[in-house]
Amino acid sequence: MRLRKKHFAIPEMKENPYVFFETEGLKDRWQEIFGNNNEIRVELGAGKGEFLRQMALRHPDVNFVAFDKETNAFIYAARKIKDNELNNVRAVAIDIEKIDEVFNEDAVSTIYINFCNPWPKPRQQKRRLTYPLFLERYKKFLKVGGKIYLKVDDRDLFEASLDYFDECGFKCVFKTFDMKLEDFPDNIVTEYESKWRSIDKPILYGIFERIN
Repeated sequence: MRLRKKHFAIPEMKENPYVFFETEGLKDRWQEIFGNNNEIRVELGAGKGEFLRQMALRHPDVNFVAFDKETNAFIYAARKIKDNELNNVRAVAIDIEKIDEVFNEDAVSTIYINFCNPWPKPRQQKRRLTYPLFLERYKKFLKVGGKIYLKVDDRDLFEASLDYFDECGFKCVFKTFDMKLEDFPDNIVTEYESKWRSIDKPILYGIFERIN
């Protein structure tokens, strides 16, 4: 269900010092922005930011950069970052097609993709965040040996993504078609994931390592 348009979102986010709307100049400034040279991890399609918030609190010595162009939801992530003073987090409100303008080569160690749009129709599939065109963009800044963590509720998307990753030089180091919570005690369950688990819909999960 599409969120109702929130006219306050963009003006409020533009006043938030943790949020960027432009890519210009970011590539060479991350050490300056964070005030350190710590590892950088990325979340794509961060939505309301609960996964991001919990990860940032668990890993204060890691820098996180979250991306989402849908400000109706991303406004809540921006608020969480500011209200919790998560100095190891920044939000970038741009289309992910521009993500290779944001980082230099080998700048990122890890990418998280949680419950992205499955884009099921054939003509839409090139918009999937795991589609080869996107994976090739990520390789411009993801280190060799870096990992992409994929968690979805759509089996067709997951199965197609296995092929996409293989095609683009990623090794599947782990996969499950039914992610049981008891097997993943550190898993962060967001509101969205909880909804599907409440009706016993399987959650699919994979870890993919860049090998070339």
